[in-house]
Amino acid sequence: MTLSLPDLGWSAFFLGQCDADALAHVSPCRLTGIHRDRVTALGAMGPRTLTVPPPQTTGDLAVGDWVLADAESRVTRCLARQSLLSRRAAGREARVQLIAANVDALFVTSSCSADFNPARIERYLALAHEAGAFPVVVLTRADLVPDPESYRRRAEALARNLTVLTVDAHDPADRAQLAAWCPKGRTGALVGSSGAGKTTLLNGLTGEDAATAPIRDDDARGRHTTTGRALRPIPGAGLLIDTPGMRELGLHDAAEAIDAVFDDIAGLAAGCRFADCRHSGEPGCAVAAAVDGGTLDPDRLARWQKLRREDARTSESLAEARRRDRGFGRMVKRALRDADRRKGR
Repeated sequence: MTLSLPDLGWSAFFLGQCDADALAHVSPCRLTGIHRDRVTALGAMGPRTLTVPPPQTTGDLAVGDWVLADAESRVTRCLARQSLLSRRAAGREARVQLIAANVDALFVTSSCSADFNPARIERYLALAHEAGAFPVVVLTRADLVPDPESYRRRAEALARNLTVLTVDAHDPADRAQLAAWCPKGRTGALVGSSGAGKTTLLNGLTGEDAATAPIRDDDARGRHTTTGRALRPIPGAGLLIDTPGMRELGLHDAAEAIDAVFDDIAGLAAGCRFADCRHSGEPGCAVAAAVDGGTLDPDRLARWQKLRREDARTSESLAEARRRDRGFGRMVKRALRDADRRKGR
């Protein structure tokens, strides 16, 4: 299947970043996979494998990025992104890990089972808001429960005007609901825990034959079947990025996005007597009054507070890591200048 640049998502936003003369020597490509020492891409002439010369590294790039590549298949530049999904990397190291770029619709996937987790869905919704992607909650295995609408109602209660789809991933009509959110030139991304049915949806939408694995009976969780992020075309529609199930999704610099998901609580907090109210017993707390009055679920308040605390800690750690990196860079530059002076003597 040959795709044009507009089919791949090329638009005036990206064209406006390119000099007309430069385009005579380089070609725009959309990244489809990131590997240790190379990247794969699609362009007007089909698939390509590209190298990433220093000082760039493959870690600076994300699936879905638009890059310019020269005749020697080297990445010469990564274009500015319209949206970017990222998280704090798993583990203790304070760094940001890129997930996907230039995503229009983020499909937050969960199943109608014990895997349904409001806190996890809210975390992904905040990720979508922070990235600049439109969130769509996709509840899979709707055919296996007697009342899928109860799961839909629970999901819809998590954010104002939230789009929620209940689907059987094996049903072509249900998959068409997702494809409608990814018309030609648009990109969707599947996120969610392992076993939520992302790979089954991917196979049905793209015609791929990626491996799937059964979920466990005891906790309704699945095993990782997707091991890397990849962008694939949907026949007759747009593009889809699949991502591995993420055991940790650390948000960063996402305070506004969190408040967008919990706008009911953020609105209440604006009415508290004190601007720095912690909503834990202070006089004149509008949030506590809503809990006491039964109009705000205390569990939802606890989830909001947890995400806000976590985001503050993560953002502080990343800021400190960036300061250390800048300080180390300045030290190296001073050392090199001193060495040059000594050689000049």
